[in-house]
Amino acid sequence: MVLAAPVEGTDDPAATRRRRKSRESGAEVGKAGPLVYIMLALGAALSVFPLYFMFVVATRTNDTIGSLPPVLTPGGQLGDNVQRLLDNEDAHFLRGLLNSVLVSASVTIAVVLFSTLAGFAFAKLRFRGRNALLLVIVATMAIPVQLGLIPLYILMVELGWVGELKAVIVPFLVSGFGVFMMRQYAASAVSDELIEAAKVDGCSTLRIYWNVVLPAVRPAAAVLGLFTFMQTWNDFLWPYSVLNQDQPTVQLSLATLSSGYYSDFSQIFAGTALATLPLLMVFLLFGRQIIGGIMEGALKA
Repeated sequence: MVLAAPVEGTDDPAATRRRRKSRESGAEVGKAGPLVYIMLALGAALSVFPLYFMFVVATRTNDTIGSLPPVLTPGGQLGDNVQRLLDNEDAHFLRGLLNSVLVSASVTIAVVLFSTLAGFAFAKLRFRGRNALLLVIVATMAIPVQLGLIPLYILMVELGWVGELKAVIVPFLVSGFGVFMMRQYAASAVSDELIEAAKVDGCSTLRIYWNVVLPAVRPAAAVLGLFTFMQTWNDFLWPYSVLNQDQPTVQLSLATLSSGYYSDFSQIFAGTALATLPLLMVFLLFGRQIIGGIMEGALKA
């Protein structure tokens, strides 16, 4: 049997309206004038310039940093500056870099795992007190971190964790924002019919989470992972409160470099450039999933 090709104008009216709306949206995008592209290019240049100037300073010596007009071309002192940075016995930069990688990776994996589990439970499972418990979790987002700094520090002292990396890992293994974000995403990305079909097939709750829910919420989990990694990597106040100079994170190492009577800016900016590389690597590795998750959320909205 030969199937006739659909004739234009005889298909579903809803599909016709969607195509017409898509063509109208494309036409609106095509109306962007030169001024829009100029503003976009200017915004991109202003965003990239601080990173570029950081690299320029990291490749120069201190006597050229304060020159007028400022030097905007890279030099050839990057290797020497990095070597002096690694040889600095007060900063412990390499140890701080490795500690930050360990802390940020541990916190990110834990937050994504626990947030997706809790988000799935709040979105698709029925249990007593679900709404009240979710309200408590959302309320924790309104409490400033600085407000719990002293009680949390006292707890770390009682546990004997001061000066150890677990003091900056364990208190942040789950976040209220992550739970709420994954709950909202799971509620719209995973249909109840799909959950019921998996139950009919004999899947347990954990298997439903692993084989059904987790693949569906992967874009949002990638976005949450990036935000968590960046926040943990850049955190300074709490590590400064509970860690010491012999067991620092990379932010504490950079603070040590700039705390003396004489600031070696070329050395400081060399360390800053090295501290920025892991963030760039994470974005390059997971950028496609992150952008896909943001775009998918925008389309659903």
